[in-house]
Amino acid sequence: MDITEFVARSIGHWRSQRSAHHLAFGHFEAIQSEIDIVALSIADPAVLALCKAYEVDPESAVSPFRMSWEGQSDWDDSEAVKGTCVLVPVPDPVQPNRGKLLRDQGYAETIAAAGDYTLTEDDTFVLVTAYDRAAAEEKIWFVNPDVRCRVSLIKTSAGTGVVTASFSSEIRQSPR
Repeated sequence: MDITEFVARSIGHWRSQRSAHHLAFGHFEAIQSEIDIVALSIADPAVLALCKAYEVDPESAVSPFRMSWEGQSDWDDSEAVKGTCVLVPVPDPVQPNRGKLLRDQGYAETIAAAGDYTLTEDDTFVLVTAYDRAAAEEKIWFVNPDVRCRVSLIKTSAGTGVVTASFSSEIRQSPR
């Protein structure tokens, strides 16, 4: 599988159940959310702005998309967990199973970020992103076309300690 196929398989409306262990706080959290992943055009202004910010030629980008989420956490019932971000894959021209993933909002920190991705031989998408104060490692794989799993680790910026570990199961829903 290449990044274009991975993104195409991810497009849709998903229901997610995530369990997170916040080791720094000694806390377990359960989050239920709805996730929408929609394809964007290379010519979309948000895609062009992200490419420009990272000095990436938009012609080298493929399959940009927007991911939006909204859900509830049992940690803080008073506030909905919600957000949106634009993501732009930029495959390595020499190794097409590797590349950069540009994001206008990061996973571990809410700042723009560029991570390194790899698609493994078993079709697992692995994304490693370094931030100012942390590092994130995420793995996503499809169980079947309508079920995918995601494992995320947030590590210290030096990568020596795990701060948060989470597992998500995501099921594609019927179109709204």
